[in-house]
Amino acid sequence: MTDDTSSLFCPLEFRYGRETVRALFSRGARLERALRVEAALAGAEADLGMIPKDSAAAIAAAADLHHVSLDRVDTLERSLRHDVMAITRALAEAAGPAGRWVHFGATSADITDTALALELSESVGVLREDLTHLARALADLARHHRATPEIGRTHGQHGVPISFGYKIAVAAAEVVRHRQRLDELRPRLAVGKMAGAVGTGAGFGTHAAEVEAAVMRRLGLAADEAPTQIVGRDRIAEFTNFLALVAGTAERLATEVRNLQRTEIAEVAEPFDEGHQVGSSTMAQKRNPMLSENVTSLARLIRAFALPPLENMVQWHERDLANSANERIVLPHAIVLTDDVLGKLVEVFSGLRVDAARMAEGIARSGGSAMTENLLLALTSKGLGRAEAHELLRTLTRPGSGTLVERANADPTVRAHFAPQEIVALLDPAGYVGAAALKTDRVLAGVDRALNG
Repeated sequence: MTDDTSSLFCPLEFRYGRETVRALFSRGARLERALRVEAALAGAEADLGMIPKDSAAAIAAAADLHHVSLDRVDTLERSLRHDVMAITRALAEAAGPAGRWVHFGATSADITDTALALELSESVGVLREDLTHLARALADLARHHRATPEIGRTHGQHGVPISFGYKIAVAAAEVVRHRQRLDELRPRLAVGKMAGAVGTGAGFGTHAAEVEAAVMRRLGLAADEAPTQIVGRDRIAEFTNFLALVAGTAERLATEVRNLQRTEIAEVAEPFDEGHQVGSSTMAQKRNPMLSENVTSLARLIRAFALPPLENMVQWHERDLANSANERIVLPHAIVLTDDVLGKLVEVFSGLRVDAARMAEGIARSGGSAMTENLLLALTSKGLGRAEAHELLRTLTRPGSGTLVERANADPTVRAHFAPQEIVALLDPAGYVGAAALKTDRVLAGVDRALNG
């Protein structure tokens, strides 16, 4: 039996992305959106008395994939070498005598950019849902581990204790900010145009503003207030740079999981199907962070897709064609892959295995040195200069034998101010973790308000 995917070329078609999201960018879906725009144009013009109402009805009836096939459009495009002309010719054929009114007063970009706005609006809905799912998965995990002690690390070195929940709450808040950015961006993306060859609307005569407003109203879009032949490409550049920001967060979270899953740290682990999943073809013991590594790889590509739309902002005069080809590649890939990495992160954090005992061992491994800040502040409050207290603790935490509690108890300066039991209390990480738990609660309250508001 022949593999149905054997002739596929792009890994996006068979390896990455959800089928439902890839379907948004199928050739059929894109043709269907263009036909919707043509039908909306005919309907708006009929309402304004510019074309006969029965002709608009005939155009609307023909404007679907049953009457305008991809095969026919492809055949016409091979001859015409113009994609939109092929669509309008095919629609005009399907509409019969009413076909003379198809595309009346419009230019190609009126159709393609308005159809693109519909595509982007649908994509925004998908990505917003993805961000919501990820923020909720992170919030649930953070809530569960609000007071689970973990060593905080800066520069890859032990710092002071935090809670694992706070680390994850920070991520949840970041994802919520992306969701807010998307909500702010959405109105600037859901924008089409029906303004003719150079954006003035001259082809629609005195009805230009009314035609454009009516078309956009029918499609649920706004009109670009000042287009050239095309909708301003700053809008798309902003969107792909937003996707790059999301990809940056995705890689940051994936990298944290990868680091914490390292054998030497082993504080968390991705979900792993012990019954079937294989980590290595050679090393049978391996339990690799495959999802997080995959997210890291794809996130780097998503960020790379932000550059061409920035270049596309530079057009010759009222329009050139230098943006067209790369947008056909960039936008579907960037959107499908962003959805893909967000979905994988939901899987990671919904099933993340957290080893609290290992985290406690990590704190203990510092021999109490991770609590120097608490003792430094206490010594300063007792009258020592801060620099003097800092130098004292820097000396006490040099590599050598004994814990910081033992060294502090043996130091005359520390003992002059604190009894042994006070030193033990000052170097107990529980106080820091308690503060982290309370901060986690405050952060998650804000996350919940944002998600439920």
